[in-house]
Amino acid sequence: MNSLIQRLNATLGADMAGPLFALVAVLVIFGIGADNFFSAATFGSVAFQLPELGLLTLAMLLPLLTGGINLAVTFTANLAGLAAAWVLQAHGGADASGGAFALAAVAALATGGLAGMMTGVLIAYTRAHPILVTLSMMIFLRGLGEFLTRGGDVSGFPAFIATIGHGSLLGLPVPLLIFLACVGLWHLLLTRFKLGFGLLMIGSNIEAARYSGLDTRRILVLVYTLSGLMCAVAGLIMLARFNSVRVGHGESYLLITVLAAFLGGINPFGGFGRVLPVFVALIVLQLLSSGLNLMGANQHLATALWGVLMVVVMAARTISTSFAKSRKKT
Repeated sequence: MNSLIQRLNATLGADMAGPLFALVAVLVIFGIGADNFFSAATFGSVAFQLPELGLLTLAMLLPLLTGGINLAVTFTANLAGLAAAWVLQAHGGADASGGAFALAAVAALATGGLAGMMTGVLIAYTRAHPILVTLSMMIFLRGLGEFLTRGGDVSGFPAFIATIGHGSLLGLPVPLLIFLACVGLWHLLLTRFKLGFGLLMIGSNIEAARYSGLDTRRILVLVYTLSGLMCAVAGLIMLARFNSVRVGHGESYLLITVLAAFLGGINPFGGFGRVLPVFVALIVLQLLSSGLNLMGANQHLATALWGVLMVVVMAARTISTSFAKSRKKT
């Protein structure tokens, strides 16, 4: 078994082996224990549910790689969705045209990008801890959204928007295609662009990155701005799926995005991680939820098991790290 794990680590990377083992384990367990698990309905459900959590996880990913975090991802997404909803309502609501939706998308991206940029500026220039800054931003965005909507929701959009949330293209759900495009974009960013190298350097050692000549402040502002833009994409997808927008949509996803990132091999302290293992980890979490649903388990049990999985992953990673260090000493 050890030789098999070593070969997998050498071929796929140490961060990919864990998610793949978890994927195989989930497929075997629910393939045996759940009726009709291997069916088009199951995998279709996963394909439609994956993008919302996946896009928010991508928004969380870049800050985590710098050694930070973005606790405001869900509320940034919702506020961006609200901006899009108000533009649509200002241009006819249910009778709005495709041009109005284009303006709404621009408004959503501008809102998400601005929220992210404000966060990045505060972190980069005040050097306050990202947890404190993003927690403050989360509270601010939530309060602002509830003030502007009075705790209600905004609905009444053109029928063609439902295609973005529920339609299919070439047999694949449109939200999934958008998510896959974003996965590819993030993969290229981390592997082909200087920004990807720079943010990993910051995550490894921000002082060393600064002394090596990197503009760490600029990179941090860009990282959180990109995080906000990805939140806006998630907000548009949620708007299309629910045909409404409210401040609390997707609130439960916040900690799950962190779980998915850590399950995908992201270093909690920053400096190391890839997009593809995180993508596999997201599939594992969605299959776990669907499998439990087929077995008649309460959805809250899936959330509880996600928490247990997070503890197991962190414990296993700590044990494996300690074992590797003890082997080096001997």
